[in-house]
This record gives sequence, structure tokens and C-alpha cells, in this order.
Amino acid sequence: MFPSTPDPIAVIGAGPAGLMAAQAAAQAGVPVRVFDAMPSAGRKFLLAGRGGLNLTHSESEPRFLARFGGREAVLTPLLKDFGAGEVRAWADGLGAQTFVGSSGRVFPKSMKAAPLLRAWLRQLHGLGVQWRMRWRWLGWDEGGALRFATPEGEQQVAARAVVLALGGASWPRLGSDGGWASLLAGQGVEVAPLKSANCGFDVRRPDGAIGWSPYFIEHFAGQPFKTVALRFADFERRGEFVVTETGIEGSLIYAASAPLRDAISAQGSAAMHVDLLPDHTSEQVRAAVLRPRGARSLASHLKGQLGLHGIKMALLHECLGRDGVHDVELLARTIKAVPIVLAAPRPVEEAISTAGGVAFEALDEHLMLRALPGVFCAGEMLDWEAPTGGYLLTASLATGLAAGRGAGRWLRSAAG
Repeated sequence: MFPSTPDPIAVIGAGPAGLMAAQAAAQAGVPVRVFDAMPSAGRKFLLAGRGGLNLTHSESEPRFLARFGGREAVLTPLLKDFGAGEVRAWADGLGAQTFVGSSGRVFPKSMKAAPLLRAWLRQLHGLGVQWRMRWRWLGWDEGGALRFATPEGEQQVAARAVVLALGGASWPRLGSDGGWASLLAGQGVEVAPLKSANCGFDVRRPDGAIGWSPYFIEHFAGQPFKTVALRFADFERRGEFVVTETGIEGSLIYAASAPLRDAISAQGSAAMHVDLLPDHTSEQVRAAVLRPRGARSLASHLKGQLGLHGIKMALLHECLGRDGVHDVELLARTIKAVPIVLAAPRPVEEAISTAGGVAFEALDEHLMLRALPGVFCAGEMLDWEAPTGGYLLTASLATGLAAGRGAGRWLRSAAG
């Protein structure tokens, strides 16, 4: 149980949203204790920063807010309180000076997550935040106390306010396994099913089989498609993506993952198109393909005329087959629009993030659950999604701040 200190707040989940909620409450002078199932805090935060910690994005506020799609309206007030500028100021305050990369993404100059996390945890310790690690939340007992599985057996904790920041269901080995969804649904909370976001996909070959051909896997799995454009419905963007053994993944695919996933859910598959030569017009490609090649092979001709070779040429063979590749009119059209049929998103535990979660309609403006007064939710467990690029972390911090402040406000109003 908590010691006899007034108005304690229990924060369950020691990721960015939970830590920011703890910071907000502690800075308001409220005793806080953080609980987490893992041995240490911020494990997913650390893993996400291994390739360079992308804190936020420097683009204009309207473009930034638009990245949140259907949840832009509900997240806008929170992101106006704690948006990209505030994230940079927060990091600077912890000694992690930031810079803007060529893509507009914002990183700490060290590019590492660990120094920032260590400084943040020192700050929280200085604010008096207490910790219980390896405590897995099990829900509530009949008296309303929080139940935890701990190394010493089940424990109950009484708290006057609770912030749940339990993450989605991606990367479950780091603690966010989505197990909270059934606990909240059992309490009458509206929870949308958790789905993969920023994820890869399995492909369906023209013959109906799932995955690439054995030849394509053997020679090209793990290799990138560079300088291509992806088109699907209203989505069109240039970038890169990578071939996997079963399909595709990578930054360009992640950017389109929400509409692709939703189309598969509605229709059973999604047919996207890849422009292998976005710097060439269709007329230029057609003219080059139809130009006489003499004794040269088709592969040599396309390499010399258009720079098509390697994985791009292999994809044309994969999609068109031997006969189709030698149909010059079909080949010219396909170079500018290679059809790739996606059969399914990769499982949620492989995804970078998740969609679905606690519906915003189940929350008040301070992120308190209407069905459970005094219980607040923050971070990826809420029903929103965003592409990679710093948007996920920024919104997790913003919702954590709002929930922590909301919990402090709830305690003050209850005391009054």
C-alpha cells in the first residue's frame, strides 16, 4: 500500500506517456508512484532510439497536426499545449540539445535515447517520484484497489487517482502486450480492437500464392527499392521500401500503412502501384523501351536506356512473368505502375505501433474515463495513430502531460 501521504497518484506504465504524466503530477506537488511490469523504465523508448532517436518533426503546425488523420481534431488541443517546440524545449532542459535533420525530423545531437532517458529519470527521482518495477497490473479488486502481480506475489494498492499509460500491443517483449484491453472493456470502457500500424505487409503473387517466389526471396530479401513512388487511392509519395521474405516493409510502406490496412480489412486485399522510375515520364519510358535494341538482351537494353537493373528488373519479372516482360507495351506501362497486391498486414506484435485502443468518446477533455472517475489514460493505448517521423512520441508525451495534469486537477477538486 501507499505510505500515509496525501492524495497519491498511481501511474501504471513507465514509457514516455507514463513518465510525462508522472512529471506533470509531481511538478504540481502531488505524490506519485510509477508501476511497470518490466525491470526498468522506457524499454521501448530505448529500442526505438537505437537507430537515432527521432523526437519530433519541424514541419509547420497545420501539416504536423494533419498527420493524425481522423484524430486530428481531438488531439489538436493537446498538441498545441505540448507540440514540437515544447518537445525540443523539454529535451534541451534535460541537457539533450536537438537539431533538425535534412528530412525535417528532430533528433538529439547525441542521436541516442539512453542519455536523455537517464537525465529524465534523475529529474523524476528529484521530484520525489517513487517506483515499483516488475509489478504487472491485473485490474481492480472488489474494493476498487489496484491489483498487481509482483515478484513477492499479488499485491493491492489503493490510489485516489490512476493514470494508465500501458502502450499498445506492438513489441510485447518490451511490455506493451495490449492485455489491458479486456480489463477495461470488462469495466464498460469502449475499446476499439488493436491493429497493426506503421507495419509491413504480406504480398500475393499473380498466381494467388502468398509471398514472393523462392528465387526472388533468395536473391533480394532484405534489399531496398530506392527512388520509387508508391500510389494507392489518394496516397502518392516517393521514398524507399524493403523486400522481406513474405512481402514489403520500410518507411514508404509505413507511411501508407493505414489506408492499405483498412482496404485489406474491407476488401480482403489491397492493390498498390509502384513507379520504378518517378523521374521519367511515361512517354520517356515508352520511347526508351521501344527503341531498337539490336543484338542486346532486354536486360542490357533497359539498364542502358533507363538504368533499370537488379531488384527493379527482378520485380518486373516477378509481376509480369517471362512472356509479360517481352510484351514491350505492357512492360513500358508496368515500369511506371508495377501492381503489388497486399494480402495482409504483418502481425501487430511486429508493428512499430498500433491503432485502436481506448475510444476518445470514452474520455472527458482531461482524458479521464467517464465510466471510471479518477482513472485517466494516455499514450498509445488511446485510439489514434500517426506515421513515423516523431509524431508518435510527440503525441504520447502530449497525452501523458494532459493525463497527469488531469489527475492532479481531479485530486484537487475531490479534496475541495
